[in-house]
Amino acid sequence: MSPPGQRVLLVDDNTDSSAPLSLLLQAKGHETRIAVDGEAAIEMADEFLPDCVVLDLGLPGIDGYEVARRLRERPYGAKLTLVALTGWAGKDVRVKAAAAGFDYHLVKPVNLEELERIVTAGRVQSRLP
Repeated sequence: MSPPGQRVLLVDDNTDSSAPLSLLLQAKGHETRIAVDGEAAIEMADEFLPDCVVLDLGLPGIDGYEVARRLRERPYGAKLTLVALTGWAGKDVRVKAAAAGFDYHLVKPVNLEELERIVTAGRVQSRLP
């Protein structure tokens, strides 16, 4: 028996990246929403109450680090799985992501199997340094 689908919020200002990812996650049985900036992500999260937020770091306006911090402050924030999905790599980025509250840091282009495993598993202890 497969686990129930998760509610996944994808946040990326590049819809050429987030739209196909949304479709792939839906095909795996997950319910998805897409936000294109930090403010919209926070508003949508408050309404959608996702299990997982896949969040680009380089967003216009409020960056992904600040969005993560604000989501963690929400009443539902402790239960969220926060995944940084970005073109930015390196230990300094991973450390900054962990400090902002991210559980995982994935580099684009994403490995779909790895993302599916993370989304399906739900929140566990942070995998970042």
